Amino acid sequence: MPAHAPTRHSLRRPGDRNLTTKGFDFHPEVFLVSGGLVLLFVLFTLIFQDPAASAFGAIQAFIAGTLGWFLILTVSFFLIFTIYIAFSKLGNVRLGGPDARPEFPTFAWIAMLISAGMGIGLMFWSVAEPIYHFQDPPAMLGTIEPNSAWAAQQAMAITFFHWGLHAWGIYTLVGLSLAFFAFNWGLPLTIRSVFYPLLGERIYGWPGNAIDILAVASTLFGLATSLGLGVQQVNAGLNFLFGVEVSTPIQVGLIAIITGFATASVVSGLGNGVRRLSELNMILAAALMVFVLLVGPTVFILRSFVENLGFYVASLPIMSFWTESFSGAGWQSGWTVFYWGWWISWSPFVGIFIARISRGRTVRQFILGVLLLPSMLTFLWMSVFGGTALNMELGGLSGVVSDAVAEDVATALFVMLQQLPLTGITSFLGIVLVVVFFVTSSDSGSLVVDSLTSGGKLESPVPQRVFWSVLEGVVAAALLLGGGLSALQTASITTGLPFAVVLLIMCYSIHKGLHYEHAVVNEGQKLLETEAAEQAVVR
Repeated sequence: MPAHAPTRHSLRRPGDRNLTTKGFDFHPEVFLVSGGLVLLFVLFTLIFQDPAASAFGAIQAFIAGTLGWFLILTVSFFLIFTIYIAFSKLGNVRLGGPDARPEFPTFAWIAMLISAGMGIGLMFWSVAEPIYHFQDPPAMLGTIEPNSAWAAQQAMAITFFHWGLHAWGIYTLVGLSLAFFAFNWGLPLTIRSVFYPLLGERIYGWPGNAIDILAVASTLFGLATSLGLGVQQVNAGLNFLFGVEVSTPIQVGLIAIITGFATASVVSGLGNGVRRLSELNMILAAALMVFVLLVGPTVFILRSFVENLGFYVASLPIMSFWTESFSGAGWQSGWTVFYWGWWISWSPFVGIFIARISRGRTVRQFILGVLLLPSMLTFLWMSVFGGTALNMELGGLSGVVSDAVAEDVATALFVMLQQLPLTGITSFLGIVLVVVFFVTSSDSGSLVVDSLTSGGKLESPVPQRVFWSVLEGVVAAALLLGGGLSALQTASITTGLPFAVVLLIMCYSIHKGLHYEHAVVNEGQKLLETEAAEQAVVR
């Protein structure tokens, strides 16, 4: 039993130490420190663009070269830990208490999971990543000839690995921890609350402030990475369709425009803005995927999906713990280490978001739903788009997509769609999807950062939400100006690494809390059964 276990209704209330002034309602230490640090970073990057670009590259190389193994090991541990919780007796605990029921219907829940989780990344990498690994296979599963059928199969397995269970295992851990301590223990919906079994009331002091400040920084830079990738792809699509110049100033301008849309959605709130946009995105994405499936190599896609899935499962133990120790090629720094840092830096955002929409589900339902449903839909998406591109490369269109990837990775999706009917329509739909994914990621992230910096309050003033929405766009623009893709990758890895340590402690804390909750619920049920039996004897 935890040393610190609050009552069902904590005496503290979210935001009870907030400052309220000029349309803002915020936790002073977390809001001012995190906002100030981010603004300082933006100013440094904009003033010293060339030195910043060099620094980003050096930091990424150092972290990947010396601590990449740590990220590989911890992310695999997170996946194993969540699966253990799901199938243990702790999986019976219900988020919100024994009588709680789901707030959102299943379709809306899944739609918000997908849109908030990895939307822009799926659009950006679904064609490009398999082609990358097809052209230049890493030594993960042995020496493989480039551009071969074996290279294609491994390319899809590695893509599944980067976008599948490991990524969603991180989100599952954070989301479960937040939902449990918020809905079952009555604590604020912030990262600090997860550490109540260890820190007790000190979560309201400087240790809790430090945890939430790190979570805000991690979330903002994780979001900025996705927004930066997304705007690069929008620019590439506009160039492909309308001849718009591909340049950093154009991309900064696009960030400003799309951030405006995101800000409008933020003002609408979770129920009206995020939910409706998420459902719209699911419909549009499904339409594009079904179109490519039907007009592309349909039989090949379906056959390869089954084969890719089996090969991924069979290769998962090797891929999960491969650290490039003997090959020493440096491939992982730009791929697996980057992805794991990116997903960890996203985890406060996605975790808080899926926690907010998951009240009423059992721990087992939550883990299996969050872990498996988005992963399977991601695998299908990757098989349709990546499989179509690989089929072109293995068939009569060798070099068409791979040359585009080598020249400008952001154009990969549009070049692949060019080989199919209705190119103009599908390419325009692709741009719309990236924009809407941009908006849903930005407005979901703004609501989450706002919750972190307002002491866990679920509702806050409109000007405050607008502030964070705009700042996300500013950070993405600064990273593009300060080093492009390298800067985006470095930002994710740098913020993800220290937060990985926080997640390791989180595993211990949620395990302790769930054990306590399970014991309390069981004792209550036994008491009710005893009382019912005694009443039956009396009658």
